[in-house]
Amino acid sequence: MSYPLLILLCVGLLHQTVRAVIMDKLADNKICGEAECSYVLSMATALDDFIAPDCRFINIKKGQMVYVYSKLVPEEGAGVFWSGSVYGERYVDQMGIIGYFPATVVKETHKFTEVTVKIPTTGMDFYCV
Repeated sequence: MSYPLLILLCVGLLHQTVRAVIMDKLADNKICGEAECSYVLSMATALDDFIAPDCRFINIKKGQMVYVYSKLVPEEGAGVFWSGSVYGERYVDQMGIIGYFPATVVKETHKFTEVTVKIPTTGMDFYCV
């Protein structure tokens, strides 16, 4: 095998194409605990199952604990969505993954902060890999 062909083969194997999509925004603004939106606002318990309709959302099972990182400010006529991550024995593969879910499927059980800031959402808030 010639060296140029070998190099081309190695580069081809090392180069992986990642398809990423910026999905439609669910809201223009969100409520967070601070400007970076990296701290947990509250803890909630799932009241019902929720199956994610697309990659912006997370699956939630009834009784599961959810850490809430932000709350989208709903547009007129839109649903109320929060972002968070699930923890528990179900959906272990999704533990630590942050995604959206309807606020109506959870009940807040503990607020970690009362101080919040309203910041605009960006395309990265709705980015799917």
